[in-house]
Amino acid sequence: MSKKETVSNPVNKPKKKDLAEGVIGFLTQNKDKQFNYKQLSAALNVRGEEARKVLVKVLDKLRDEDMLLETSRGRYRINDRGLVLEGRFERRSNGKNFFVPDDDANTVFISERNSKHAMNGDRVKVQLLAKRKRADTEGTVIEILQRAKTRFVGTLQLDKHFAFVVLDSKILANDIFIPQDALNGGKNGDKVVAEIIEWPEKVNNPVGRVIDILGKPGNNNTEMHAILAQYDLPFRYPENVEKFAALIPDKISEKEIAAREDLREVFTMTIDPKDAKDFDDALSLRQLSPTTWEVGVHIADVTHYVKPGDLIDTEAEKRATSVYLVDRTIPMLPERLSNELCSLRPHEDKLCFSAIFTLNDKAEVKKSRIARTVIHSNSRLTYEDAQAVIETGKGDFSSEILTLNNLAKQLRSRRFAHGAINFERYEVKFNLDENGKPLGVYFKESKESNHLIEEFMLLANRTVAETIGKVPKGRHAKTFVYRIHDVPDPEKLDTLNTFILRFGHKIKTEGSKVEVAKSINSLLDKIQGRPEENLVETIAIRTMSKAVYSTKNVGHYGLAFDYYTHFTSPIRRYPDMLVHRLLEKYLEGGRSVEQAPLEEECKHCSNMEQLAANAERDSIKYKQVEFMSDKLGKVYDGVVSGVTEWGLYVEINENKCEGMIPIRELDDDFYELDEKNYRLVGRRKKREYRLGQAVTIQVARANLERRQLDFTFA
Repeated sequence: MSKKETVSNPVNKPKKKDLAEGVIGFLTQNKDKQFNYKQLSAALNVRGEEARKVLVKVLDKLRDEDMLLETSRGRYRINDRGLVLEGRFERRSNGKNFFVPDDDANTVFISERNSKHAMNGDRVKVQLLAKRKRADTEGTVIEILQRAKTRFVGTLQLDKHFAFVVLDSKILANDIFIPQDALNGGKNGDKVVAEIIEWPEKVNNPVGRVIDILGKPGNNNTEMHAILAQYDLPFRYPENVEKFAALIPDKISEKEIAAREDLREVFTMTIDPKDAKDFDDALSLRQLSPTTWEVGVHIADVTHYVKPGDLIDTEAEKRATSVYLVDRTIPMLPERLSNELCSLRPHEDKLCFSAIFTLNDKAEVKKSRIARTVIHSNSRLTYEDAQAVIETGKGDFSSEILTLNNLAKQLRSRRFAHGAINFERYEVKFNLDENGKPLGVYFKESKESNHLIEEFMLLANRTVAETIGKVPKGRHAKTFVYRIHDVPDPEKLDTLNTFILRFGHKIKTEGSKVEVAKSINSLLDKIQGRPEENLVETIAIRTMSKAVYSTKNVGHYGLAFDYYTHFTSPIRRYPDMLVHRLLEKYLEGGRSVEQAPLEEECKHCSNMEQLAANAERDSIKYKQVEFMSDKLGKVYDGVVSGVTEWGLYVEINENKCEGMIPIRELDDDFYELDEKNYRLVGRRKKREYRLGQAVTIQVARANLERRQLDFTFA
């Protein structure tokens, strides 16, 4: 059936067979593209609600029969792949292993016997097996192309003649066998890092060696190091790099000062968290006329001290980011640089890369320039200091703080008017004793002093990106590092809209980016203080794409900027160091760098950012479990924060600690996951538990090793 014939003959009461032929014919003609059911309805001229429901059933059936590939939820293309595929192996400790092909289409089930001992994240080659009726597509691993991970964290269990490392992680079902000569001094009960050396084909357990001893389980340092080791993140700084940093002279030469714009006489201050030591940004202010201000955003000139390919640069590139655990910072740069040479400490001359703006009293940028500078900070303020001035109008530097805040408020207001999305999230923080034991939980929310700094950093980042990326029509922009945030997937927006209708809300899912963003902001405003606030905000965040680094600019949807980068934190982010180097090169008239290697660098930085976020989340989870471990049997009000086939996640209202009610606790019925509506539904009684539902729970178990809280219904 040709596309033309299909479209010109309306199918009001379609037969499944005709519809299936139409779908296959249309997708075969467009085999390089993918379509959702709305696009297929339009292409096949399927009209009316009933006909569309039939189409959805046909698409599901064709997918289950492997005639179509579902490339992402609700998007289909013709299945033209062969029987041997390459992709990523995903291991589950329950034996439910999956293969995710490179084309990201239908996943393939791999039984344990067919896994060839592939481990989570390995790149593998898989052969598809003959499909059985009404069964998942199955395959067998025929080759392991690349190991993703060979190091694991666990507890050493010694016997007279052998030892095992019992793993903390759930992604490897088998413990690691350690020969006696590979213990590296490890003692029974030690938490260790073990490396797998081999995994013979017909042996259940991999064979490994102990490469690091972390300490005794339950000790705070041991557990924090274990979290870092679990993600292959470093927990100590290499001695040779520290020594190299110690040799860098701290005196700024007169020749260097002469080559820069000297702003040491201009009022300058830093505003940072009270426990910060690495001050990588400062703001300066001077009045040019009764209605005109010059605001300088001054960023530590890290790349003056760190040269491409030197010892510090190589280590920083590998780390790509500082890691912030609940009780410590693991810096990207040695402390000699991050806390001393580069930190914009008060009353010291410091080298900076600066974005300097001329603004009128409506916060409109009339002029801007980017320059290498030398500054001298007059004061180091905390956010609390600045907030007190904003709230009372009194205090040190009140005139400057209030002027900057007035400008920042206008910048912020204009940004939201242009379609930026306002997700205000709190941070969970802990009061810890000297041993790292949590004594209490508190929540850190952004206030005006935070917004003040944020708006000027956003302005600097955007301006730097525009300086390089925004070129006249017909010209090609030079290769650069952008921070990009793609538009939400239309399918996810549709799902969100369908879901929020039950609460009487709706959003625009079509139209310009600004219109859609404004309708999301309007939704977020309307739900403030309402019972569904937490639920709707959670699902709205899940609807958004992830922000990443890339040389391919698509703009930043969440901020409503066409050009955006990260320029303002080179002490703690490697992409900012890359941006500084490229900026220097291009401002001096240098040629564009090669795109492919820089894109690989961007991917590495995005991956490391995600690992650091995972480690931070795990450290918070550990402290939550530790905090709740002496509260077994206590009853709390909470809200369902996650719905899965293995149980319900519940977040306690009082302290935001999250635990799970395992599916076995729901023993009054057989509950099935309704993924689309974020709920579990009982098969017989139709009772349901849904995301955002208020519940009362009792703390049942606190497992520190697994970083897991178990609840039951009170």
